[in-house]
Amino acid sequence: MRLTDLLHPHLDGVTTVVDATGRALRLASFLHLPDGVTLRRDDGRRALREGDLVLLSYGPDPAVHGTEDALLAVLRRLRPGARGLLLFGHPGPEPPYHRLLDDLVTQRCQVLRAAPLDYVHLHAGAVFTRLATDELLPPHDWFGRPVPTDGFATTLRTADEYVLADLAARTLRARHQDLERRAEEAERARDAVREDGLADRLAATVREKEQLASALRQARDRVQVLQARVTMLEGSTSLKVGRALVSAARSPRREMPGLPRELYGLWRTRSARRTAPAARPAAARTAPAAADDRLHLVHRAFAATPRDRLVITGVLTDETAEDFAADAVVNRALPHDGPALVRRTDPDAVVVQLSACTGHGPWALTGTGAAPDLDRRLAQLLTEARALGRPAVLWRDAPASAAPGLAQLSWDAVLDADTGVRLSRLDAGADARERLREAFQWDSTRVRLAELARLVGAPDPLTGRRIAVLAAPRGRHEVARLVAQVLGQQHRPAEVVVPDPAGLEELDAAGVPVRTGPPTAAWVADWTDLTEDRPDTLLLDLMCAQEYSGADALGHAAGGADYTFVPELRRPLLVRRSLHLAGAPPASWCGRGHRLFAVRGKEPS
Repeated sequence: MRLTDLLHPHLDGVTTVVDATGRALRLASFLHLPDGVTLRRDDGRRALREGDLVLLSYGPDPAVHGTEDALLAVLRRLRPGARGLLLFGHPGPEPPYHRLLDDLVTQRCQVLRAAPLDYVHLHAGAVFTRLATDELLPPHDWFGRPVPTDGFATTLRTADEYVLADLAARTLRARHQDLERRAEEAERARDAVREDGLADRLAATVREKEQLASALRQARDRVQVLQARVTMLEGSTSLKVGRALVSAARSPRREMPGLPRELYGLWRTRSARRTAPAARPAAARTAPAAADDRLHLVHRAFAATPRDRLVITGVLTDETAEDFAADAVVNRALPHDGPALVRRTDPDAVVVQLSACTGHGPWALTGTGAAPDLDRRLAQLLTEARALGRPAVLWRDAPASAAPGLAQLSWDAVLDADTGVRLSRLDAGADARERLREAFQWDSTRVRLAELARLVGAPDPLTGRRIAVLAAPRGRHEVARLVAQVLGQQHRPAEVVVPDPAGLEELDAAGVPVRTGPPTAAWVADWTDLTEDRPDTLLLDLMCAQEYSGADALGHAAGGADYTFVPELRRPLLVRRSLHLAGAPPASWCGRGHRLFAVRGKEPS
């Protein structure tokens, strides 16, 4: 929730908002006060009366949020009818309101509404009022509307809601503590697995070192034997005679005039071969070069540029490999080339999909006990990954009992989830748009790969969904409209690019950076026209359509075309950053080979 959503329903009858928060908090750009309501700093002396609403802050950092004593001093200056908004800077779901509760009761302050706030330095807020009588005011419901009741009914409702809310809070607290305990146990288990994996990698490295040392000793012994044999042969009479014959064959007139005719024929044949290489048979000229151990890497995917995509070497099914390849560099290991593929592709992770070991394919029956040779080759693949320091991940997208042998191997991480769905495989009809949104946010292949990237410390595939909003607000009303539209989006932009960032501090506090200059996100949305009404699903639907189609630009097309490729966009709404920076006119995009996708939406009035 934004600060305006919490504050504005309680501005009826308020003429002055008094800012008594810490000096480091600058909330003027967060409030977007309506006309007729002024904002001023608290002077620390004037009493706060009816028509005033005071802003207070309470947090762990006195330099930012002020001190508790200063807050209590402001509460003592409240007069009947005055209101206040208390902002909590404490992180976590439960701010320490109990420290102020007694003081609020002493000053006859009733809390009307409390809600969490979506800022990096302010996490919750509570609106209260100084009572003028001994009767409680009607509380507010979840939507900020006063409950139509008064007198004893208000007291009874407040008491009932307190008991029931405490029941729900106790359950949630117990659940939270249980999850924290499980998370600690899982972290300890992962640490133990990492230590075991480190020991295994160290042991594998030691074994490899011993094997290389043994091979080197054998090679040296062999070289010594061969040198002794060469020395013996060089001193033999047969070698001397052979050398003399070869010397005579090279120059028979000078070295040995009385050689037999057969040696002259040998010399002529050798000279002919030297001077006429084109006379060799065609089969000899076209014979292929000797095969080496790199032929199996033909048509494999390599990343020669600075790595900005997840690189996977994996035991994967055909469908999973195809889906992953849209957002990552995928190299499929085969039973005969796994270790060499890991060495030469240097992946971010070696991934073994359980379904690939139980279905059809080169790794079928692995881990079931029915194919011990495949089990041995998979163990060699994981050993090579550990020797190179690459994490080995088991993607358990099927019951573990289907391949129980996999559980006996050492894994750096285990993902218990399906591999997600590629949006292009879903139905894109108008009735299925909600399913597209759900898959985009929670079940898509890109989301699953992002979980893998976080586990192994690789580039996040979700960076491809970052959007930069271009805007140029003029005046405080357009600034307020821009902030409301940006923070209201279900798929928030990654940055807002404006000529002047003044007045947009709320966006920074909500985690949306405000910048000047060229955009840095992968996609650009032009919002320079701030008079247009934009639904909260606009960017979400555009990114869903982009991930579904793979297009370079999306927007409205002539004739009301929807979810189809078109030769021209009448109004681009989302454009790839490289295409935006190129500066080419939209009419020429299709002719330059860019893909344009039509998404029907609400037209500006």
